[in-house]
Amino acid sequence: MTAPVDHSDRFPGSSDPEMRATLARKGQPAHITSHGVQFPTDLPPMVHKTRRLLAEDGYEEKESAAALRIVKAGDRVVELGAGMGYMSSIVSKNCAPAEVHAFEANPALIPCIRRVHSENGITCATLHHALLGPEAGEADFYVRRNFVESSMLPDPAESVVSRHKVPVRPARATIAALAPDVLICDIEGAELMVLPLLDLSRLRAAIVELHPQYIGLPGVQVIFDAMNAGGLIYNPRRSNGKVVTFSRPQ
Repeated sequence: MTAPVDHSDRFPGSSDPEMRATLARKGQPAHITSHGVQFPTDLPPMVHKTRRLLAEDGYEEKESAAALRIVKAGDRVVELGAGMGYMSSIVSKNCAPAEVHAFEANPALIPCIRRVHSENGITCATLHHALLGPEAGEADFYVRRNFVESSMLPDPAESVVSRHKVPVRPARATIAALAPDVLICDIEGAELMVLPLLDLSRLRAAIVELHPQYIGLPGVQVIFDAMNAGGLIYNPRRSNGKVVTFSRPQ
């Protein structure tokens, strides 16, 4: 594997100087490799637990296992909830998709994703700073201390550190134009609003992390009903707990 590169100067806001200095004093590596992708250890969302899980190939383990099995060479992939660029990167590096379209609402994560893609030479992935909704416009997005819990939900208010207006794209038309083969969705409860808006009939598969703590069991049923209406059925072999995979019968 080639030596890690550092493009932090090209993407302001993608690094935490204090974290970088602390890691350097401790002799910690500047990058951690997971599934063949090099992740800078000075990304602002890189807490100790995240660095450890990346080193063990255990970060987003259930979702990763499903995606690396489901996505095929030449696929068009749409990811809703790109986080720090993990899933879009490992899929791009390992599965040879034709296109990956990664949507992320949190403005603080946009430079991080761009840096991860750039430092790994990923050219098939396109980043979209946007939410999907019933129609075009903008919506409030609440950033929390734990970045993975950031969402469109204002509660619990005590964990919110900032609120941002984020562009909203019309969900049905946007996904129809991108025509994905595989949909990957981890959007902290917003799956209940977004997925029923989509025409899922052209997908080969969908991987969804459910958030029953936000949408309840009735919301889980809504997701299953939307997938079934699109001709996709629950795939138990590629599902694990709250990470559920839906496949089109062969």
